[in-house]
Amino acid sequence: MTLLTGFLGSGKTTLLNTLIRDPDAGRIAVVMNEFGDVGLDHDLIEEATEETVLMQSGCICCTIRSDLVETMRALLDKRQGGDLAFDRVVIETTGIADPGPILHTLVMDQQLAPSFRMDGVVTLADAAVGPRTLDTQFEAVHQIAMADLVVVTKTDLVTPHEVTRFEARIEGLNATARRIHAEHGRTPPGALFGLSALRPSVTSGDISDWLGTEPSKPDPFAGLSGFARKSSKPASLPFGQAGHHAPHDHRISSASIEVEDPIPAGIFDFWLDTLIAIKGPDILRIKGILHVEGLELPFVFHGVQHIFDTPVQVRSWSGTDTTSRVVVIARDTDAKGLQKSLEILRTRPKEDGSDADGMMVHTTGMPF
Repeated sequence: MTLLTGFLGSGKTTLLNTLIRDPDAGRIAVVMNEFGDVGLDHDLIEEATEETVLMQSGCICCTIRSDLVETMRALLDKRQGGDLAFDRVVIETTGIADPGPILHTLVMDQQLAPSFRMDGVVTLADAAVGPRTLDTQFEAVHQIAMADLVVVTKTDLVTPHEVTRFEARIEGLNATARRIHAEHGRTPPGALFGLSALRPSVTSGDISDWLGTEPSKPDPFAGLSGFARKSSKPASLPFGQAGHHAPHDHRISSASIEVEDPIPAGIFDFWLDTLIAIKGPDILRIKGILHVEGLELPFVFHGVQHIFDTPVQVRSWSGTDTTSRVVVIARDTDAKGLQKSLEILRTRPKEDGSDADGMMVHTTGMPF
């Protein structure tokens, strides 16, 4: 299941029309808001009912009439009953939608959660008007910050320098998201799918891509012992110069840490529970790979605000690397405090056992 978001006019309709024409994309159920508003190509339509449009490609489109859960449950019932066949679902949000509540809905629903796996958030970013949109609409900033993949559109309408500046700003908001360009809605085959590392067969390369440490972009952990903040204003192209002010960008902070030795389960649970209790509504994304003390295989985990997907054990893991990596993206949170909170993951249990929780009390306070 893929969540497709992006502010008004970013090109979601064009991308959807291209996607449902692509035979390599498989049979897709596309959930959208209203058919009339999105402008689907009518020459692709074979049959239409009040709630469902069948495409010549074999894809299915349906509308969100009242409630997303109701629409998804209806799709699931028809698939299980043999009335519809599809391989994946793409949910197209409204241009001003915050992805967080939608992700909560899909993860928490007891009928949907066991049947669908969230593969990732794909955010379209318009290179022509995107900078101004980020200045004026904080929802657009959220959409970038929560993305697994950012598709930069309309690059042909601006200069290469403007594209570079815009991408630098995107990098500052979310350095872990991959970025690709779309030309008139066309993206590289398969680029929109396979984004999540929450699957047992995931490889170390997949996890590196997911955490934003693949060789194609600077490694946020390179040359560092400990955590590293990804600044919300890239040093190479700082916004705020040349008279440009980015009023919302500073509200997004991110931090990351790598811990070479396995982490005691109690230490991680304490850190996560405390962080969520204090800053839960402002935590946009938490993701990482965790090596737990006493367990041979690591886990991949992911959360949005206070809601977490079920952790997945990496059964294909091999080798002796026991380095855990954790990335946090937050809103309206002191970046230094966020970084300092991650230090708790380096805490080791007391050897004398004097502390009931096995933790060093003086290091456990969250510095927010």
